[in-house]
Amino acid sequence: MAYDRYVAVCKPLQYPVPLRSKICCIMSLCTWFWSCVQALICSFYVLPLPYCRTNVIVHNFCEYPALIQLSCSDNSAFEKTVYLGCLLLFLIPISVIFASYLAILLQVLRMKSIERSHKALGTCLSHLCVVGFFYGAAILTYMTPISSYSAEKAVINSVFTTILPPML
Repeated sequence: MAYDRYVAVCKPLQYPVPLRSKICCIMSLCTWFWSCVQALICSFYVLPLPYCRTNVIVHNFCEYPALIQLSCSDNSAFEKTVYLGCLLLFLIPISVIFASYLAILLQVLRMKSIERSHKALGTCLSHLCVVGFFYGAAILTYMTPISSYSAEKAVINSVFTTILPPML
C-alpha cells in the first residue's frame, strides 16, 4: 500500500507503469516467503517443547509466546533468535513504508494547491494509522520479553490488529 500511495502521489502520470502485475506478484511472494520462513522456524522450535504446566491457553490466538510460557525448558536462546528475526521482519518493511511516506510528504509540500495536498495527505493518513496499529501491536506481542507476556495484553493487541484497521 505504501508503494501504491507513493506512486499515486509522487508519479501520478506513471501510475499504471510501475504497478505492473509482475512487480506486485514479486513483492507479494517475497513477503509471503519470509513470513512463512519465520513462522516455520518458530513452529519447529515450539512444537516439540516439553510442557509442564496446564495445556489451556487463555487467548483467542495460539501464538508462540503463550506456548513458550507453558514450557518448562530454558528458551533464552530461542527468544534471542526470534527477537533478531522479528527485528529484521519489522525494520525492513517499516523503513520502506517511512521512506515512501517521506517522499510523499516532500512531494506534497511542493504542491501549490492546498486542496490537492489535503487530498493526498488524507489518502495516506488512514494507511499510516493502520500501519501504526498493526506494527505497534506486533512489536508489543513479539518483541517484548516472553516473561512479561499476558493473555490480557494479547487480547488488547489483537483488537488493534483485527478490529480497528477495518473500521478505518
